[in-house]
Amino acid sequence: MADIKDIIVDPATKFNFNAAEFVPFKDKEVCERVRKLSGKDLEKREAWWHPEFNVKVMMNPHPVLISTLFTRLKAASEAGRTFTMILGNPEPDTYIPLAQLINYFQVDCSKVHIFAEDEWADQDGNIAPETYEAGFVHSMLKYFVYQIDPKLRMPLSNVHYPTNANINDYSKIINDISEGGADIISTSPGWAGHVAFVDPIPEFMGSGDIDEWLSQPAKIVTLHPMTIMQNSLHGCFGQSGDIANVPPKAATIGPIDVMRAKERIEVHALLTNCTFSSWQRMTSRLVTHGPVTPLVPSSMLQTKKTQVYISDELAAPFECWEKVGY
Repeated sequence: MADIKDIIVDPATKFNFNAAEFVPFKDKEVCERVRKLSGKDLEKREAWWHPEFNVKVMMNPHPVLISTLFTRLKAASEAGRTFTMILGNPEPDTYIPLAQLINYFQVDCSKVHIFAEDEWADQDGNIAPETYEAGFVHSMLKYFVYQIDPKLRMPLSNVHYPTNANINDYSKIINDISEGGADIISTSPGWAGHVAFVDPIPEFMGSGDIDEWLSQPAKIVTLHPMTIMQNSLHGCFGQSGDIANVPPKAATIGPIDVMRAKERIEVHALLTNCTFSSWQRMTSRLVTHGPVTPLVPSSMLQTKKTQVYISDELAAPFECWEKVGY
């Protein structure tokens, strides 16, 4: 039997390996650099960031997200202006309080237009109906739209989401109604780095040219395996790794809709059912401090005016903890 001194890790030795083939972003040097970042170091600017791309680490970003959406909406309503929002789903923790603020302050939403970022689709590309319980539109209607007092609520004709009939024109619909780009888009990165369901997949990758990638519109896509696995841990699918219960495709806005938006706000704060465990912790570092690349789609935000909020929990350092399991 080996003596304990023989199994103590020697820093001079290193077990080298290549990442699994399905892993989208594999640059060892970048991964090693960003995984060492933590806390306020995540706020330090990179040379290639857009001048108005900013990162803030804070205790709980969600009240800031809610207040940002509310104040923008309220100001537009009081000015009698049309206000357009592209929203991620499902997010009841954000949208129920937002609806209650609208009700409390009696904000007229008759000129508010909301656009769902994405929706599930089956193996043949048929988009899920609003009655699908695990669907994004179902959640947006139930926990946001129908939470608003009927006399204040936006007309249902102002609630837009991908359908089989409109998916090929969805980006044009957003652009036309918003007159050049949504007033605000709210996002949060997925495990594979996606924004909405703009995954690191062939449908979006194309030639790899950045300008070509960023100009693509809404479409139906086959989801990256990591996105399937991520969503099997969501409450909508029982938080139990039931990957066979997650639809294989989705309809999604395109990078062009993110780029056209007048304001972008992204929150990195996802934990696995309130534990330290989070698939978003490393993704957050790649999104904010890695290169702009279709391999980490949410990195596109670095090229535009964007406010990213990272929770203290997501900004926490991490390492090899030998005695900690799943």
